Amino acid sequence: MQTISTIGAGIGGIATAVRLARKGYKVKVFEQQGKAGGKLNELRVNGFRFDAGPSLFTLPQLVDELIADDSTKAFSYHKLELITRYYFPDGTILNAWAEPERFADEVAEKLHDKRTDVLQYLNESRELYELTANTFVYSPFPQLKNFFTLQSLKLAMNPKKLKAFETMHEVNCKFFSDYRTIQLFDRYATYNGSNPYLAPGTLTMIPHLEHNIGAYFPNTGMYAITTELVRIAEGLGVEFFYNTHVDRIDIRNGRVVGIKVNGSGVESNYVVNNTDIFTAYQTMLSEVPLASRLAAQQPSSSALIFYFGVRGNHPELDVHNILFAADYFSEFKAMEQGSISDDPTVYIFITSKRIATDAPDGHENWFVMINVPPNAGQNWDELRLKAREAILAKVKRMVGIDLTNLIVAEEYLDPQRIEQRTGSFRGSLYGISSNNRMAAFNRHPNRSKNVKGLYFVGGSVHPGGGIPLCLASAKIVDSYFKPL
Repeated sequence: MQTISTIGAGIGGIATAVRLARKGYKVKVFEQQGKAGGKLNELRVNGFRFDAGPSLFTLPQLVDELIADDSTKAFSYHKLELITRYYFPDGTILNAWAEPERFADEVAEKLHDKRTDVLQYLNESRELYELTANTFVYSPFPQLKNFFTLQSLKLAMNPKKLKAFETMHEVNCKFFSDYRTIQLFDRYATYNGSNPYLAPGTLTMIPHLEHNIGAYFPNTGMYAITTELVRIAEGLGVEFFYNTHVDRIDIRNGRVVGIKVNGSGVESNYVVNNTDIFTAYQTMLSEVPLASRLAAQQPSSSALIFYFGVRGNHPELDVHNILFAADYFSEFKAMEQGSISDDPTVYIFITSKRIATDAPDGHENWFVMINVPPNAGQNWDELRLKAREAILAKVKRMVGIDLTNLIVAEEYLDPQRIEQRTGSFRGSLYGISSNNRMAAFNRHPNRSKNVKGLYFVGGSVHPGGGIPLCLASAKIVDSYFKPL
């Protein structure tokens, strides 16, 4: 039996293990932490359960493909009727309903933009996704043959449809006149750790995933994606080794022959790396040069997350909530300079709205996040305390909830901790940013050009970060392997 060693039990590594085990390969997964999941993990604090990382579930079919043969149907999810509740500094509260017509009506009622413009925007978002997804998301890249598909030829005939030569913000300004509508759609750049004032307009395809396809919620929380896929993998014979550090990837005559684990060799026909690409080359592949175009890439943004156990039930908030900054441009400018705005946009995710057991009776579990720059040696203790104060003031000012005496449990996650716990380069969440029009072409490929039998999955390689793209990377690697 041919063997595969997978380094890292993040969602990309687990999904790859499931796919390849189904094809008859013997797969072993080595994880440095005590449990699987990587960033897609959970945290328990004083009776509260928190989904520790990714919080939005889109393109669920990528999970469905992995669990299709599971007779237990243990994993389930439902579509959100309300995707996000937005709070603006002027007091406007807007409900981003999932259904496009209803969402467009809400924008027309609350803001100063036409419903027809919203619907046209979402239609173009759909068209852009359908033109680009097969080439840029679901196929190995870059490959010349990818550019001879029907979708690619349509783009070649009308390259303006790609919107790559305008920033996301510029595209949004052409569609809408109300700064609040523009800000709402600019926020989608943060879904892959980018800056809407720099990232290409191609990213305007992202709203399509939420409003045309749908945003979903796993019935037992986001971490259920991890636990379910691990269960499926183990049922297929995949072995997981936790608290296990991989020292290096062994290469002989230009081909992988295994890995070194705690000083001992593990022979393998193939190796799948699910760790951060920059960390992998620095530690496990030190004799293999990382292409200069990759080494020069700017890391994506990171996150500062507070996990608050909050006394009381607060109907003002829904599952997903955004409290916008008054000056969005200045917020991103501060991040580009390695700092945090005095008035950051705040995201609040409360799973106890749907899962009562995630918090004690009469309490809620608040996952409170702001986007921050990657770690570059900043004083994170100082920045964290400053940000906490700003967040509490903002929640009181914009939502009317004074958290001062309501927080009964608390933890946090900052770029330093993200880097230490996941190996993510500088604590970035999505590998490299998409802050230039060539970013999609500069991601590391899923198969090594220099070392035979070496493959790469996860958020730091093609096609990018976030749950759907990590799962897509696993699907791409799977396409290289024939069933045994």
